[in-house]
Amino acid sequence: MRILQISSAQSLGGGERHLADLASGLATRGHNVFVAVRPKSPLVNELKAVGEENIVRLALRNSLDAKSARDLSKLVNRNRIQIVHAHMARDYPLAAYAAITNPGSKLIVTRHVLFNLSPLHRMTLSKCARVIAVSQAVASQLRADAIVPAGKISVVVNGIDTARFQAAREKFTRREFLTRWELPENSSLVGTVGELTPLKGQEDFLRAAAQVLKQHPSAYFIVAGIDHSRGNQHRTYIERLIEDLNLRERVRLVGWMEDLAQLYCALDVFVSASRTESFGLALAEAMASGTAVVATETEGARELIQPDETGLLVPIGDIDGLANAVLKLVKDQDSRGRLGTKAQEAAATSFSVERMIAETEAIYRAEIPEQ
Repeated sequence: MRILQISSAQSLGGGERHLADLASGLATRGHNVFVAVRPKSPLVNELKAVGEENIVRLALRNSLDAKSARDLSKLVNRNRIQIVHAHMARDYPLAAYAAITNPGSKLIVTRHVLFNLSPLHRMTLSKCARVIAVSQAVASQLRADAIVPAGKISVVVNGIDTARFQAAREKFTRREFLTRWELPENSSLVGTVGELTPLKGQEDFLRAAAQVLKQHPSAYFIVAGIDHSRGNQHRTYIERLIEDLNLRERVRLVGWMEDLAQLYCALDVFVSASRTESFGLALAEAMASGTAVVATETEGARELIQPDETGLLVPIGDIDGLANAVLKLVKDQDSRGRLGTKAQEAAATSFSVERMIAETEAIYRAEIPEQ
């Protein structure tokens, strides 16, 4: 198949990781994959299996960028693209124009988030062949929005390279990580991963950390994530909160990490304190690493975790509950080991990237008339 993936993303998040894995996997399977990105897109470095000649840089400024829409249409026509696949709401109109102006192509969009689509998307997606939701929660939101017919919605649960995270435990040692970040060998290490934004719950994580320390003085905490806000206002707030809570000696604010697998394997407990998650990519990665997890009861976390079997769930915004769940695990090595092992098994079964690619490929094939 001849496939075009489109993303105007300017930073790397779960949706971008999904696209990179999907594009690379499809290319490895022998498909002719093209990717349209913005000129300075961070996605370029992640598309290792896609030939440089098939990576096209376009302005993709916004949903009303007429020139980019025309450029996409020419790209589709020139390369006889059969599948036009967009991953961000602001790219849907551009992708729709490219597909509509090329009758031989089919429009597929993936919905990665739970935010409502606007009524304006009803017209944009009227010719869409299929809308892919990355979780049952996203599919439910799409059906509630009624922007596209329910019969056009398919669920392809997000996938990750579970083998890479499983192998990390054999490749990396906890001691290496502790030494790098100047942490005591006998420390209990609790961490969270995600963009620095109120929706990811770093404030709740830190307030819970302060409570944990009162009962477990050997605890240290890692906050990994980048701030994409104007003027780094979210990071500034987090730094101030760390000072106010007297956590400066106990919290490492690490920013971007090239290989998160090292962090997951070093942690005793991974925490997702999010206010909302459509899936929870970092949560799935921690599970695949065999790390015990505590998560707030977001829509995504409820799909990923079987309570008390593959992780612990607490109500969103419940700082006391979050602290108590973390304390339960840092004090009980057996419970950590049991939950981590079960989580790793569940991740390998349900969240593999190979399954995600195969299911998406099947959707493509169903929409393309037999040659």
